[in-house]
Amino acid sequence: MMKKRWISLFVENDIGVLARISGLFSGKSYNLNSLTVGTTEDTTISRMTISLTSDDKTFEQVKKQLNRSVEVIKVVDFTDTAIHMKELMFVKIHGCSEHDMRKLSYIKEIFQAKMIDYAPSTALIESVQTETGNNDLIKLLESDFSGRIEVVRGGSVAIEAISFSER
Repeated sequence: MMKKRWISLFVENDIGVLARISGLFSGKSYNLNSLTVGTTEDTTISRMTISLTSDDKTFEQVKKQLNRSVEVIKVVDFTDTAIHMKELMFVKIHGCSEHDMRKLSYIKEIFQAKMIDYAPSTALIESVQTETGNNDLIKLLESDFSGRIEVVRGGSVAIEAISFSER
């Protein structure tokens, strides 16, 4: 059964590691939904958060191949784990009237987004939500401002939730 999967990789923070890891996926014709990379508290280690859609067999192959990669320190499967996940998204809305600006102000409040820049007829909204929350915001904006929006999405980042036993 195909389902959305999430993995986190701790990798050596070296030149070419991102290219080699992403090349591993493209070489096997695996399609990534999202890939985000950043350094950790240890500047010699980067953390990759990867989302893909696959069946169980393919996903197990992916994890095995990643574990065999020299640059990979650790592979963490978040698929069935409680996690906190967010995605950064910017939406620019063009051709806004004064009424549109008031409507955008109301929408951004509902979605807990921020209007980070504006001009008399253009607004730029920043949304840091789950992928589903950002999808919902886009659907609403597309219905209200059809043909006037520009969307830029960053990859999602995730971290394992803190269990009750750790509190």
